[in-house]
Amino acid sequence: SANVCADARNSPVLVTGDFTCKKTAGHNFHMQSVSIQGLSELERVRLQEVALVRLMKDFDLGCQITIPKDGQKRKKSLRRKLDSLSKEKRDKESDSQAFGVPLSQVIVNDRRHKQLQEEQEEQRSPSDRVSSLLHLMGRRSTNKELSSSNSSLSSSSETPNEGTTPSTPETALRSRRRGGVSVDCITDLDDSHSRLLEALQLSMPVESHSEKKKKTSDAKLSLNPIYRQVPRVLDSCCQHLQKYGLQTVGIFRVGSSKKRVRQLREAFDQGADVVLDQRHSVHDVAALLKEFLRDMPDPLLTRELYSAFITLDKADQYTVIQLLICLLPACNSDTLQCLLHFLSDVANHAEDSRDADGNEVIGNKMTSLNLATIFGPNLLHKQKSSEKEFSVESSARMEDSAAIISVVQHMIDTHQSLFTISAELQNELLLSLLDTDSDVVHYLLRRKTPQCE
Repeated sequence: SANVCADARNSPVLVTGDFTCKKTAGHNFHMQSVSIQGLSELERVRLQEVALVRLMKDFDLGCQITIPKDGQKRKKSLRRKLDSLSKEKRDKESDSQAFGVPLSQVIVNDRRHKQLQEEQEEQRSPSDRVSSLLHLMGRRSTNKELSSSNSSLSSSSETPNEGTTPSTPETALRSRRRGGVSVDCITDLDDSHSRLLEALQLSMPVESHSEKKKKTSDAKLSLNPIYRQVPRVLDSCCQHLQKYGLQTVGIFRVGSSKKRVRQLREAFDQGADVVLDQRHSVHDVAALLKEFLRDMPDPLLTRELYSAFITLDKADQYTVIQLLICLLPACNSDTLQCLLHFLSDVANHAEDSRDADGNEVIGNKMTSLNLATIFGPNLLHKQKSSEKEFSVESSARMEDSAAIISVVQHMIDTHQSLFTISAELQNELLLSLLDTDSDVVHYLLRRKTPQCE
C-alpha cells in the first residue's frame, strides 16, 4: 500500500501508508477501488504499462508478454496482401462496417453511423422531430427494464456527444459535452482554472498515430473517462437475447436459419439502423453474435496474450487474468465486459426454477462451462497458416482447448470484480504518471475523491 502526499512545493510524492493523500493545505484524499471505465483515457493507457511491469515482476508465465496492438495498426501478411488484390475481396472489405473488421474500426464506423443519424435529425422539420420523439419515448418505455441494465455498456447508447467521430475538432467535442468545463488532455490543464475542473466528464477516445512520439500522443489523451466502446451489433444482440432468450433451452446450441442470419449480417455491414425485436428468432441472433466474434480479424483477447492466458498457474489465475485484461485496448476491454455480463446472465438462468406463482420455469441448460466451451475458441485463438479462418492450429488444439475453456469459464464466473482496479494498482499508476506527467496527478486525485473538501 502507499500514501500519496504533497510536499512544500505542492508536487505529489508517495510514501508507505494506507492510500490516504494529504496536501499541505490539510486536504485528505482516500483512494478506493474503481471500475476500469472510471479511469481517464490517459490512465487506461498508462495502466497497460503498469500491469505489464507487475506481470513480469511478480509472475513467471513462461512466455513473452507484450501490450496488444490496435487492430488497425497491424501489418498485413504477404498472403493477405495478395488476396486483397482481388477486386471482389476489396469491394467486400470496403463495404463491411462490422463483420471481419478490426474492432477499433467497428467502433469508429458506429460513431459515424450515429453522427449521420444526428445530422439527418437536425435537417428534419420541427413537427417531424416531435413525432419521432414521441415514437422513441414510447419505444423506450416498453424497453425500460432492458435499457437500464445494458445501455451503460454500449458505445451506441444515446448520449449527447457519441455521434462525434474522432476526426471532429476538439472544440466541437467540448461544446457538445455535458457540464461546463472539463480537461480534455494534459495540454488543457491550467492552474488558474484548476478549481473549475472537478466535474466528471466523458470524452471521446483519441485516435493514435504510430508515427508520433509517445509523449506527444500521451499529451493528447483525455484526463476524463472515455465513452464505453462496444460495437453496436454485439450490444444489440446481447440486449435482444437478454430480453427474449434467457429462458430458451439450448441457446447457442440449436441451429439457426442461414438465410436470415446472412440478411442480418448484411444489414449491419451496410450500416443500416437494425432494430432487433420479438420478430427475430433467438437462435438467429445467437448465431449472429457468434459469427461476429468468430470473424474478428484479431480475437477479443488478442493473439499477443494467447500464450499468457493458457499457461497461467491455477493458483494465480484470478490475479493474472485481471492484469492481462488491463493490457487489452479499451475497446477490447469494454466489449469483453459487456459480453461477460451477458454470458453471466445466461448462466444464471441455466437451472430450473420457480416463478413468483410457484410455477416451474425450465432453465436454458447453458452453464458457464457450456458457454465457455462454445465461446472460448472465438475469444482466444491463434491464426491458422492458411488464414482462411482463425482458429487454434490442429496440432495444439486438443492440448490448449481445456486451458481456453477454463480461462473463459473463470471470466464468466468472476466478471463482476475482474474489471475493478484496486487502490494499490491505482497507486502504482500514479507513481508512473509522476515520472512524466506530475502536473496532472493532483487533478486526477481530486476527480477520484469528489467527497474531499
